[in-house]
Amino acid sequence: MSKSDYAIEAKNLTKAYGDNKVLKGINLKVQRGSMLALLGPNGAGKTTTVRILSTLLKFDGGSVTVEGYDVKKQADKVKSVIGLTGQSAAVDELLTGRENLVMMGRLYRLTTKSAKARAEELLKEFDLVDAGDRPAKTYSGGMRRRLDLAVSLIAVPPVIFLDEPTTGLDPRSRLAMWEIIRNLMDKGTTILLTTQYLEEADQLADRIVVIDGGKVIAEGTAVELKSKVGKDRLELTFKNAQTYKSALETLKKEVVESNESEHTVTIIIKETDKDVKRTLEKLSDKKLVITSMAIHKPTLDDVFLTLTGKQKKSEEPEDK
Repeated sequence: MSKSDYAIEAKNLTKAYGDNKVLKGINLKVQRGSMLALLGPNGAGKTTTVRILSTLLKFDGGSVTVEGYDVKKQADKVKSVIGLTGQSAAVDELLTGRENLVMMGRLYRLTTKSAKARAEELLKEFDLVDAGDRPAKTYSGGMRRRLDLAVSLIAVPPVIFLDEPTTGLDPRSRLAMWEIIRNLMDKGTTILLTTQYLEEADQLADRIVVIDGGKVIAEGTAVELKSKVGKDRLELTFKNAQTYKSALETLKKEVVESNESEHTVTIIIKETDKDVKRTLEKLSDKKLVITSMAIHKPTLDDVFLTLTGKQKKSEEPEDK
């Protein structure tokens, strides 16, 4: 793949605050028209990375280009091709939704007529027409977040940075925001997303980069990352302690997890159909009856926990 196919490219990116090395050589590439999700525990450097890529923060070493422009040497050019939505709505609370959009349009040097027309387009696209003439301070969290994203799209930038855009939203508002993000992707927008929600990355991102301790520790598609963690697991439940103990003895070394109080036995399966059939035949030969069975596939939560050794908490704020 040629360099021109990447809308965002960071090489050996480093950043320190005194003795605290926040980024220790981050490398990442985002193919044009795709979404890359940046995952990592709190304090891993996700927000720092986004702030550097979007020209808001200087970096110590390495190189960064966005749409071919050097972030350090051509910051103004970079600003002209990006949109940024942060963790809190960057809107003027005293102005109405429509006024916020028109004002931003004028800052982007649109004519008054063009700014008003663009504001109307965005109010419709983000389902804010009915609230367009209300002060932003009266908006719900989901509405404010939609307005914030709409403001960042005034100039229809080819690259958008979404820094935890759905944090704090209720499930309904989060799903609405996902739909808006999918529509942006359908139009060919390149998106770099940081998120606290692993399901969000699983649902939306083309590729995922996991960072921890200021370094990239894994990258790939959601499927690729899940396959690195492990294979599918078959969980079998038995009706009583005697059957459970007999099953343990029958399956022996295959068992990777067992729970005596719940009478469950778990084994790893590689070829799902064949392995499930073989296991059930083994139990049937011993006349051991199961009450239920379930196949568990690795999730991004499993990936996160395995790679970082830390449980992801869905409501924790991001450390810088």
